[in-house]
Amino acid sequence: MFNVKKLLALTLTAGMCFGSVASVFAEETIEAATEAVSEATEAAEKAANTLVYGEDAMDGKFSPFFYTAVPDEDVVRMLFPLLLEADREGAVILNGIEGETREYNGTDYTYYGIADCEIVENEDGTVDYNITMRDDLVWSDGEPMTIDDAIFSLYVYCDPTYDGNSTVFALPIEGMTEYRSGMESLFSLLTAAGEENTDFTYWDEATQTAFWADLNQAGEAFAQSIVDYVIAAGYNAEGDSVAACAANWGYTLDEGATAADFFKAMAEAYEGDYLAMSDTEKADATLQDLMEDYDAYSIGVETGESAPSITGIKKTGDYTMTITTTSVDATAIYQLISFIAPLHYYGDKEAFDVDNNNFGFPKGDLSGVKSHTTQPLGAGPYTFESYENGVATVKANPLYYKGEPKIEYINFQFVQEADKASGVGAGTLDIASPSFSLDTIDEMTALNGGNEDFDGDVITIKTVANLGYGYIGINAKNVCVGGEPGSEASRNLRKGIATVLSVYRDVAMDSYYGEWANVINYPISDTSWAAPRVTDEGYKVAFSTDVNGNPIYTDDMTEDEKYAAALQAALGFFEAAGYTVEDGKLTAAPEGASLEYEIMIPGSGIGDHPNFMILTLAKDALATIGFNLIVTDLSDGTVTIGNNLDAGTAEMWTMAWQATADPDMYQIYYSDVANGGKNPGGSNKYYAIEDAELDELIMAARQSTDQAYRKIIYKECLDRIVDWATEIPVYQRQNCLIFSTERVNMDTVTPDITTYWLWYNDIEKMELN
Repeated sequence: MFNVKKLLALTLTAGMCFGSVASVFAEETIEAATEAVSEATEAAEKAANTLVYGEDAMDGKFSPFFYTAVPDEDVVRMLFPLLLEADREGAVILNGIEGETREYNGTDYTYYGIADCEIVENEDGTVDYNITMRDDLVWSDGEPMTIDDAIFSLYVYCDPTYDGNSTVFALPIEGMTEYRSGMESLFSLLTAAGEENTDFTYWDEATQTAFWADLNQAGEAFAQSIVDYVIAAGYNAEGDSVAACAANWGYTLDEGATAADFFKAMAEAYEGDYLAMSDTEKADATLQDLMEDYDAYSIGVETGESAPSITGIKKTGDYTMTITTTSVDATAIYQLISFIAPLHYYGDKEAFDVDNNNFGFPKGDLSGVKSHTTQPLGAGPYTFESYENGVATVKANPLYYKGEPKIEYINFQFVQEADKASGVGAGTLDIASPSFSLDTIDEMTALNGGNEDFDGDVITIKTVANLGYGYIGINAKNVCVGGEPGSEASRNLRKGIATVLSVYRDVAMDSYYGEWANVINYPISDTSWAAPRVTDEGYKVAFSTDVNGNPIYTDDMTEDEKYAAALQAALGFFEAAGYTVEDGKLTAAPEGASLEYEIMIPGSGIGDHPNFMILTLAKDALATIGFNLIVTDLSDGTVTIGNNLDAGTAEMWTMAWQATADPDMYQIYYSDVANGGKNPGGSNKYYAIEDAELDELIMAARQSTDQAYRKIIYKECLDRIVDWATEIPVYQRQNCLIFSTERVNMDTVTPDITTYWLWYNDIEKMELN
């Protein structure tokens, strides 16, 4: 019998279930919608409190020890403290704890840091750097920061296998040589032994075979990356042979050569120094990056006696240490402007015991330190969040000792050079640093609605002096009289050429850079505290006196009159050099000299270089007095010039020097005449200066920590260099930093940005609108 009550019960139950399901579905829909709205709101809030910086391509290596690119360093500076800080002129702050006030551009600024440094010069010639750290610092995970972290970091920099970009290990720290001797990386030993090695004292045959297979495949890829680069850059056409591409990289190969042959040629040129080759020749990726297991070969191998510690690094308290150098070295203090990292994260806190020569990692094995390269942890104003799709994201550190930053997030976002200005104009970027030129200014003026004021409604423009300067170089051995580079006659020859080149500097810079570069008169960057200023006693315009020491120019001269005066002065120098002058023209050169010399310029074959106008105008002017200046405009840029400089065959060229905070001149001008040139500066081969008095001055400046004294000595050095007439200083250009006026509160941006004091100094104070 059909049960009506049962049917009714089932119907009611079904209705109740349906109602329940509908209710659940509605609730889930509401929850999902609410969550979506919440996520959208959160994303909008995050975007509103995120500063986006238009960055160049990053390598993704955010280690304070092993970053390889400047964009990576920008991120690292947000994450890690420096042991010592520098001011707006690059001078070191020695009293960071209480702060140190210094004047810049008419304004007093107080600089703070995590440590103080007392420098004590001892009677025995040694120097003590007594470091005292603040005692209230913590890493971003809350772990206290102590002097152990600084000592651990120093030992990483000084490890025998360290292959990062710091050169702390090169300082004359007591015991450094003994600590680094007796151990080499397996990579160095294997490359030195060669592929056909049969001595397996320190490794077995299988290891050697695997290593060379890895290195050779990486080398082939390395060479191919150069081929790809020169084609992409337009130096070669698509489909050009490896040999054709290698030629534009300064290497001559047989037609039909492979990428492997190209790699072999480079290795031979560097005499088997593969790491130096990688650093110098790389187009993008390094040789190490292309190896499948480079880290396995960077482990240290004991080959002899090695000290267990560096005696010149002494822990003197929980927050103090002393670093002792065996001699005065003015560059040492600048090396202490180095990042420090947490021992407990990058090393092993349990393995740190200075009394028993344990420093947080096994000597010769930095694999543990390197394992955190992509996941950094520091104590800077920001903490690391992520790196993906060309964007590195950092988040405000609430434990930062100067106070939690007001901007919660910063995105360092890769942007093509051509899109930087437009990105800020469109609001997709907040800050960028596009290449500065008259065309860039026109673009930004248009974005500001035609407003030529740098404080526009859309874009605010800040200019910063470039860390370096442009110059014209002359090799003293290749442009001389009678084979005597340092003779008075040889100097007069070079001064004759330099005088004509110099007079066209102003018009060329006005044409290329407008007001965004200034002519300099000494071979040193204007960003340096050692650079002579116009108001300094003895300041002179370069090559502005004649052979008798009289001024060539007067204030009331027109430009054409100056050009004529320079040419007339040049004739005087040439005649004093031994040239025959008849009716205002050179008719014969003295022995060993010539009536023509070549000058190379990296103008891409189309004259695209700020110095190109100087050379063409000087060429035309010199031709009127019988002197032929051969201007060679190179399509392959600095490659050919660099190869000619290395080979010592270049006569004249134009390039630019990069500068550092310390104006030490050893690397460029020191010749070591007293020791027969056994230990010359790294770039002295460029100019071939051999001057015992200049050498003494350079070393005297190195052996003092008194900045005022060093500036006086460096002025003497610069005067002697100008007298050799091997370098014609040309320009100090400006770099461009642009802000979105609509997004960034410009009143909160650090004032007086300089080469050494960047937009992210005082970042904790910056706000968005």
